Amino acid sequence: MAVKKKWSKGKVKDKANNAIMLDKNQYDKLFKEVGSYRFVSVSVLVDRLKINGSLARRALVELAEKGIIKEVELSHSQKIYTRALETEA
Repeated sequence: MAVKKKWSKGKVKDKANNAIMLDKNQYDKLFKEVGSYRFVSVSVLVDRLKINGSLARRALVELAEKGIIKEVELSHSQKIYTRALETEA
């Protein structure tokens, strides 16, 4: 008789449970903390703030419009920002 092979199930990754909307606390945290990050991208916001990617993209646009962050490299696939430093007069 043939012996049944025992295949491994592989690695099981936990499902990310990221927020799809910002509440008041997360919105305030976004504006307070992101201005101090040296490197800001969609993946950084998703990882640190536990929000989904589309929300992170919208947040980056809003932060850039308000002057909290400035763009370093923009391409279709990846947008990279850094904190906006105040210029000394």
